[in-house]
Amino acid sequence: MKRSQLLLLGGRAGRAVVRVAAIDCGTNSIRLLIAEVGSGDYFREIFRDMKIVRLGEGVDTKGEFSPAAVERTLEALAEFTLEIRRRGVEKIRFCATSATRDAKNREIFIDGVRNILGIDPEVITGEEEAELSFIGATRTLDSNLAPFLVVDIGGGSTEFVYGYQGVEASISVNIGCVRMAERHQISSPADKGALESAVKDIDSAIARAALQVPILSAKTLIAVAGTATTVAAAALELESYDRDLIHLSRIPAQKVHSVALSFQNSTREQIATLGYMHQGRVDVITAGSLILSQIMRATGQSEFIASESDILDGMAWALAK
Repeated sequence: MKRSQLLLLGGRAGRAVVRVAAIDCGTNSIRLLIAEVGSGDYFREIFRDMKIVRLGEGVDTKGEFSPAAVERTLEALAEFTLEIRRRGVEKIRFCATSATRDAKNREIFIDGVRNILGIDPEVITGEEEAELSFIGATRTLDSNLAPFLVVDIGGGSTEFVYGYQGVEASISVNIGCVRMAERHQISSPADKGALESAVKDIDSAIARAALQVPILSAKTLIAVAGTATTVAAAALELESYDRDLIHLSRIPAQKVHSVALSFQNSTREQIATLGYMHQGRVDVITAGSLILSQIMRATGQSEFIASESDILDGMAWALAK
C-alpha cells in the first residue's frame, strides 16, 4: 500500500487504539465507517453512513463513467470528508471496487477523490475486495462455524470467499445487482425472458466461481452487503430497516427464494413503498435477490447468515495494523 493511501491526521497514531475511517465506493453505493480499533478484538463503531450514488451506471454497456455519476459520487464524498474531519480521524483508507476497475476513464474519478479527500484512492482487485469482506464478516464469529463461505453481492460484482481463520480461496465474478439489472433489462414486474437470460448469466458465473472456490464445502454461508441484508429484512418481515435485527439473522433458503419471487412479481411502486427498502435499491433489488437465490440453489445451503459487518469493517481492522 502506498504511503499516500494512509493519512495520519492526529498525534494518537502510536496509541493502542486508533480512530480510523474506511470508505468503500462500489458500483451502487459509497459508504463510510468511522471506528476505534485496537489490539485483540477491540472495535467501537463511531459513525456509519451510506449513500446510493450509482457510480457504475452504464459502465457495463459503455465501459466508462458518466460525468453525472461521478459528480453524484464526489458530492457524497465531500459530505463524508466533513464528517471525517469533525470526528478526529487519524487514518483514512478509500477503496474503489468493480465499477472503477472497469471504467476506462477512471482517472476523472480518482483525481476528484484526491482533490476532495487529500489521499490517493485504491482501486482494489476483486481478490483484495474478497479478502477484506472475509475479514469483516468473520473476525468476531465463533470458529466452530468454519469453514465459511462469504458471499458479497455488490453492484458490479459478487465475491465468493472460502476459509477458516483466513482466506483459502476466492474469486470475483461480474454478476452484481446493477450490472445484471442493466444487462438484462430487468424491470418491475420482471419479464420472464429477462429473468431466464439473467439466470443463465448468473449460473454460468457461479459455475466459474466453483472451479476456484469450494462452494459446496462450507459449513456456514455468510452473505454481506445491501442486497443480502435487504433480502433478510424482507424475510424477517420488518416494517423498517433495523441493523440490529438483521445482523447475524439466519435466513432459510426457501425464504430467500420466496422473497426473490415476490420482488419479481411486484411493481416498482410496490417495492418502493416497503418500509425497509432504501430508495436507491428499488430498481436493482429484483436482480440482486435473484443472484442470492441462485447462489443458495448452487451451494445447497439450507440458510445463510446475514452480516452487517463486511468490507468496511475489514478495511477498519486492516488500518489498525
